[in-house]
Amino acid sequence: MTKILAIYGSPRRKGNTSELLKRSVQGATESGAQIEEIFLRDLKISPCLEIYGCKKTGRCVINDDFQNVYDKILSSHGIILASPIFFYMVSAHTKILMDRCQSLWVKKYWLKNTPIENTNNTKKGLFISAGATKGKRLFDGALLGVRYFFDAIDVDLWKSLLYRGLDLEGDVLNHPDYLEEAYNSGKELVNIVQDSLR
Repeated sequence: MTKILAIYGSPRRKGNTSELLKRSVQGATESGAQIEEIFLRDLKISPCLEIYGCKKTGRCVINDDFQNVYDKILSSHGIILASPIFFYMVSAHTKILMDRCQSLWVKKYWLKNTPIENTNNTKKGLFISAGATKGKRLFDGALLGVRYFFDAIDVDLWKSLLYRGLDLEGDVLNHPDYLEEAYNSGKELVNIVQDSLR
């Protein structure tokens, strides 16, 4: 069965990116995927301390909730990551996860004898983000970071859903077209992953 990992990066449980991700999860579930949902705000994950304990095995040596997330990332076939924009970057919760995945970058690029599992480019990723302003470059910083993050965890950034002008909790509910796009993208992601696994 296709395994999709859904990562909620918002500090708000009912924020706009969380609502969009819920719709994507619904679409992916209805397409037959097995969904694992992670709410970063509920986890205790230290920032990367740059002690390079991961240079031995490619696994971070800090013993906290990241260890479980690490295993889920490796066992998934696809990732859906959702984060609001704070100062033209992803949320602090999301950035901490990205930084801790430096261990997977080390595993992929430094430790040639311990390759990341499932490195046959079948993993696909969907990024969902919303920001309050309508600035032209609102998502530039986040997109660059997510692209490199996905590369480190051996995921191809298949699609990004980027929505401007969403600030207050529930704003996205006034945009049913955004919610429908998120739902359809969840379905499409599963179909694309399934095709790549054949």
